[in-house]
Amino acid sequence: MKGPVEAIKNEKRMLLVKYLDENISRCETLFTCNQDSMFILDIEGHVVQVNPAFEKISGFSTEEAKQLKLQFLFPIDNVNKVFHHFHKAVLGQFQNFDCKMINKNGQLVDLNVTNIPISMNDQIVGVCAVGRDITALKRKKEEVRKIEEMQRILTDDVLDVIISTNMQGEILYVSPSCEHILGYTEDEVINQNSLTFIHPDDKKKAYMNRKKSLCTLGNGRDCYRVRKKDGEYVWMESLCKPIIDPETLLVLEVVSVIRDISKQTKVEEEAKKREETYRDIVEYSPDAVFIARGNKILFINETGARLLGATKKEDILNKKVIDFFHPDYHEIAKKRIKVVTRGDATDFYVYKLIRLDGTIFFAEVKGIPTIFQNKPAKHIIIRDITEQKRTQELLLNSEKLNVAGQLAAGIAHEVRNPLTAIKGFLRLMEAQADNNQTYFEIIKSEMDRIELILSELLVLAKPHELKFEPVDLNTLIDSVKTLIDTQAIMNGVHIETSYCAKNFMINCDRNQLKQVFINILKNAIEAMPKGGVVTIELKKHSFNKIKLLFKDTGKGMPQDILKRLGEPFFTTKEDGTGLGIMISKQIVENHDGTIHFWSDKKGTIVEVILPLMRPKQV
Repeated sequence: MKGPVEAIKNEKRMLLVKYLDENISRCETLFTCNQDSMFILDIEGHVVQVNPAFEKISGFSTEEAKQLKLQFLFPIDNVNKVFHHFHKAVLGQFQNFDCKMINKNGQLVDLNVTNIPISMNDQIVGVCAVGRDITALKRKKEEVRKIEEMQRILTDDVLDVIISTNMQGEILYVSPSCEHILGYTEDEVINQNSLTFIHPDDKKKAYMNRKKSLCTLGNGRDCYRVRKKDGEYVWMESLCKPIIDPETLLVLEVVSVIRDISKQTKVEEEAKKREETYRDIVEYSPDAVFIARGNKILFINETGARLLGATKKEDILNKKVIDFFHPDYHEIAKKRIKVVTRGDATDFYVYKLIRLDGTIFFAEVKGIPTIFQNKPAKHIIIRDITEQKRTQELLLNSEKLNVAGQLAAGIAHEVRNPLTAIKGFLRLMEAQADNNQTYFEIIKSEMDRIELILSELLVLAKPHELKFEPVDLNTLIDSVKTLIDTQAIMNGVHIETSYCAKNFMINCDRNQLKQVFINILKNAIEAMPKGGVVTIELKKHSFNKIKLLFKDTGKGMPQDILKRLGEPFFTTKEDGTGLGIMISKQIVENHDGTIHFWSDKKGTIVEVILPLMRPKQV
């Protein structure tokens, strides 16, 4: 059974429905054709009826709207406000207020709502809410507010003096900065003629400039001496522009922006000094530095010119920055140039760069936004990392050598254990057997060869202590030639020697150097499978060094292979290990020497430079 309150509510709702049935038909045009949205609510806030304008603005159909309550039409932060005005309307008061409504799509709509109480039989039975869409009006007001705020900031806080004058030149408005710059308050200049403050010698020029601006309706710009309140004259730059009524096309007023330029010369001189200081810092920087605008190089220091292979700076200036980047790096370079152009610095990034002579080198490049000749520019730092990469390669090769040594030591250890047992049992078998001595000799010879190979592996794992002694290099080379001649003749290779002098004495480990020369000659022979000539030249390199050149007439090696010679486990031979040249380089370096390789289609040259023995002082 319903309580008395519910009964009263139901009674009032029935009266509201009756009221609508009796009155809406009479005011159907007003209700249905009204451009403002209308929705009828009972005293509990249930929607009872809506007009087409409400359907359009809310997105709800009439049937959907009749299922809604008042609080569902408004965002949570507007509900209290809406119900406050609704309850006052239920008490018989007309209410008008602004709020936001949520449409069916969840979008907010700004509304101006008028709540009109509906009375029947001397009691309030409902509320007719009339909502006008003011979203566009609100937006326009906000835009106007922002414009006014921006204008206030521009006029009140700007350091220049802004003056508005009428057609006769009388001052209508002056910005607050006038007091700071010229010493005059607003009241002291308003309604005064602007020419009053101009130096007598400049009044005619100021008048003609203003007249020209009014006649052409264009900007007027010139410099005059303006009197400050203390009587001093200062040079001011004036930029004036007529304000035109868009409908009548008549000039309403003239707005002028006046700037103190008395210190401009001093500022320009200071800027020039700063640029000269900046230029000196850049010029003597150990890194290469470009200054570029757009894609054009405007400045380069001496380090940069040398790095790019230029004999003078003019060879680089006005060229395109991107032309010095390898084509593989153009895309990333262009992206990073855009980053600097928009005002952000970039970190160092490794690129391939191209010198003027076409040679390629690696460099780290960093871009920084800067100001050059009073315009935005790019400060580009280039750091050559050729030596750094060479050091990294040496460290990598050293690590490979370390791994190779550990591997060699392990192999030698594992092979020697069973080899010892095999040699022991072989001796027992040899003592008990009376025949097949030839076989035993062959087996022992091959086992000795295995031990020799293991010894060489151990040299790689743990080099033996060098036994230095005075050695005649001529004699050492002749002995190596004698050892290798047989193999050379079998392969159709002739070995020639050319000594510029005799008795070149060096302090060395004879056996290790012999190993190096044998390794070089064997590689030369293998490089000429159809025969050829190997020439060994011996000549003075300097007063305390000797140079050996091993030249073959093979087909040579491409540059990519030549660069990798000496890397552990890098080889072009099917059965090679890639350790021979690496060990040879190590031996030569242990003798304070150097080894270099050159190769082309005519053959290969190996250069070994060793120190000569110092003559004994008497």
